[in-house]
Amino acid sequence: MNRHDQLEAQRESVLSQMRLIRSMKRGTLSIRPEKVRRKGRKEPVLLGPYPLFVRREGGRTVGRRLRSPEEVAQVREDIAAYNRFMGLCKQYVQAAEELGELERAQAEAGAVKKGLWSRSSKARKSRG
Repeated sequence: MNRHDQLEAQRESVLSQMRLIRSMKRGTLSIRPEKVRRKGRKEPVLLGPYPLFVRREGGRTVGRRLRSPEEVAQVREDIAAYNRFMGLCKQYVQAAEELGELERAQAEAGAVKKGLWSRSSKARKSRG
């Protein structure tokens, strides 16, 4: 199998892996305590820690508190799937870049070979 076929196979493999990802989320999961004001106290009290899903939306950081362990597990899986997807995107870009360079190099090599000899019969006779 030559390099061109290997790169094509790698691209197809990456695309098929991307198709298997059904759900993903951009963002992070953090475990943070929450400051709460208590009646009759001047200073807020730290409660928790609580799981928080945080991401950027429209130039703002948005956080959402997760209520159940199942929800935390799902968010973890979705974030891992997003990170996997981004890794696959990088692999795809690398394979496509290398494939493009390889195809251009082959085209240039073919063009150089064709241009070495003149097609006129006078030029061929004068060389010989």
